[in-house]
Amino acid sequence: MEQFLLDNNVEFRTDPQTQSVWVSLLGTFAPIILMVIFFLFIMNQMQGGGSKVMSFGKSRAKRQSLDAPRVTFVDVAGADEAVEELHEIKDFLENPKKFQSLGARIPKGVLLFGPPGTGKTLLARAVAGEAGVPFFSISGSDFVEMFVGVGASRVRDLFEQAKQNQPCIIFIDEIDAVGRHRGAGMGGGHDEREQTLNQLLVEMDGFEVNDSIIIMAATNRPDILDPALLRPGRFDRQIVVDRPDREGRKAILDVHTKGKPIVQGIDLDSLAAQTPGFTGADLANLVNEAALLAARQGRRVVGREELEESIMRVVAGPERKSRVLSEEERLITAYHEMGHALVAHYLPDSDPVHKISIISRGQALGYTITLPTEDKFMVKKREIMDKLAHMLGGRVAEEIRFTDVTTGAANDLQRATETARRMVTQYGMSENLGPLTFGHDPAQPFVGRDFSAGQEYSEETARAIDAEIRRVIDEAYNAAGRVLQEHRGELDMMSNLLIERETIDKDEFEALLAGADPDEVFRAKDEARSRKAGEDAALRERQRKAREREPQRPVAAPSPNVSTAGPAGGPE
Repeated sequence: MEQFLLDNNVEFRTDPQTQSVWVSLLGTFAPIILMVIFFLFIMNQMQGGGSKVMSFGKSRAKRQSLDAPRVTFVDVAGADEAVEELHEIKDFLENPKKFQSLGARIPKGVLLFGPPGTGKTLLARAVAGEAGVPFFSISGSDFVEMFVGVGASRVRDLFEQAKQNQPCIIFIDEIDAVGRHRGAGMGGGHDEREQTLNQLLVEMDGFEVNDSIIIMAATNRPDILDPALLRPGRFDRQIVVDRPDREGRKAILDVHTKGKPIVQGIDLDSLAAQTPGFTGADLANLVNEAALLAARQGRRVVGREELEESIMRVVAGPERKSRVLSEEERLITAYHEMGHALVAHYLPDSDPVHKISIISRGQALGYTITLPTEDKFMVKKREIMDKLAHMLGGRVAEEIRFTDVTTGAANDLQRATETARRMVTQYGMSENLGPLTFGHDPAQPFVGRDFSAGQEYSEETARAIDAEIRRVIDEAYNAAGRVLQEHRGELDMMSNLLIERETIDKDEFEALLAGADPDEVFRAKDEARSRKAGEDAALRERQRKAREREPQRPVAAPSPNVSTAGPAGGPE
């Protein structure tokens, strides 16, 4: 074919393809443009809007609105010392000349620390409500981001806002998120977090002086904060917000029950005595649970039964009514719990028994509650040994009655072993090892700083520690065995009564051990239970009649514009 075309003088010509310069440039820069658009889109999504793309490094602190409902020191109970310390902050902001005339300098920083739920954030809100000055609040985690430099930028922006509104207060909640010890952790720490902390240190007490900006912070872990953050000039004042004592718990209960329909004659002091170790958050939850229980039963007021039941729900969990135990399991559980109770009752340095029950709650098949007669801030060795015997009393009772043991004592053994280990390694209560401590407290680890620390004692000492822990446990186990063998008749009698009654409270327990007739002991409770059942039945009947008397709402007629279904194939 080609030769034929050549023989006939056919010309061949190829026109070159012409490409626009713009098309060439577009092909070159299109990937870069797409990457920039994608990056801006991601920034837009992270910040919640296109208007915030360029404000990524701005502070996220929230300023307290003057129109918002205010919390004052009147709303804070059970933390009198902390309130007294914070009153100075309010007084300085209102009348700084009072302090300056004496040459005094108000603390630049106030650190609130203590267990969770004790009211640290509530105290900060109370200061905001009382001070009458701008109040900025932010969480420590808001400073740390995935991009380098954002945290430090937000710290600078926060203090710039504060300088424009001074005098003012800055509150940083959970400051341990950004103020953790520098260099702690695997790999030398988080560089971005450390840069943020460095900027915070400079702003708090650096080259520039900010006398009218007060920093408040809250944390549950003051032991992991950087020492430079805690030195004088930064957090000058450190206020412990601990669990309230009995009077504090009573005051907190009074605050939370105020304005609620509580039945007349409720003894708040008695409720405070039943809640040792409760925080303010626990007590608020307790009152709320009681109100929910009363509403569930159709009552118009919250009674003592609901309050005591809410205590049990917080301590041991809700009742497991669906869990049905066999007769053998009920018998074993009754002996187990009565073993705890009798050992606690007859040992002189143990806490008094408050309630015994074989009703399942939470993960437990039964429970025995002992309550101290007063708040304690230190414990004697004799008291710890009696507490160990009380923990082991359930397993000992199983062994005495059934010549066998069950898995029901697993948690008791775990707690007893941990207590014995603390006696030997932390409290110096070992007769053979003497007044020494070994290792660190595992309950308060310094995350990262001592991560790679080796064992501080020899293998021979470790074997001696294990042997001493075993000796302490054996001593407590034998003490529980002596008590239950001596009172074997009472163990059998009380266990059978517990199977019959399911729950025995303090007064009934002590009366039965004193030789009172069981029928007489339980008569008052049976009468009260019968009376309550009658009241509940009458209440339900009144509610039923009230519902019947309610006028029935008329059914609205169909609108003329709405078609209704007619017979199949018929007209609408």
